[in-house]
Amino acid sequence: MPISPLVQSLKGKLIVSVQAYPGEPLRHPETMAQMARACELGGAAAIRCQGLSDIAAIKGRVEIPVIGLWKEGHEGVYITPTLRHAMACVNAGADVVALDATERPRPDGRTFKETVEAIRAQSDVLIMADCMTIDDIRNAVACGCDLVSTTLSHNKAAIDTTLEDGPDVPLLKQATSEFPDYPIICEGHVHTPADGKTAIDAGAWAVVVGTGITHPTSLTSWFRAAIE
Repeated sequence: MPISPLVQSLKGKLIVSVQAYPGEPLRHPETMAQMARACELGGAAAIRCQGLSDIAAIKGRVEIPVIGLWKEGHEGVYITPTLRHAMACVNAGADVVALDATERPRPDGRTFKETVEAIRAQSDVLIMADCMTIDDIRNAVACGCDLVSTTLSHNKAAIDTTLEDGPDVPLLKQATSEFPDYPIICEGHVHTPADGKTAIDAGAWAVVVGTGITHPTSLTSWFRAAIE
């Protein structure tokens, strides 16, 4: 499968996930847009964000690609769970749409493959597959997704992690070994620069960092735990 120029531009680079959880002080589209712009100035090659308002606000503020998703719910398939969610992200301005790539049941009854095919039929947006297992990655590659990530391999929210939790290097190595030169993205528990370097050394096409850069509540708690 040909690799798009946008995906080529991410090779060896840092993608920053700019998200705030419901009820948090930073949860506002303008705040997220400001944070995204700050990350762009720091050298981020792309921004990953969630929610239609945030996608639109960030797209209007940065010049780098925007990877958009729409979370609905907290269990099962909640990252861009249906075709409707995916197309809404496209209409909000996402250059890439990220969606759950597992084979768990989806609210609209479609399979992952059917969802990808339907997105392709309606748009030329790039598709990022958020995977949990090596089988998810294999299926996403077979479906022709533009990028494949290890986002769901830890199977818990980033807010529930600690500084000691690290990226899923074994899954990353297996995936990059089976699919050399394919855009396999390391996402999840990349909390330090050393974690990011480890992921790149393990073959990651690019690395997504969220909590370790853009979630001050977690960062503060990590420092407090180390000091007190």
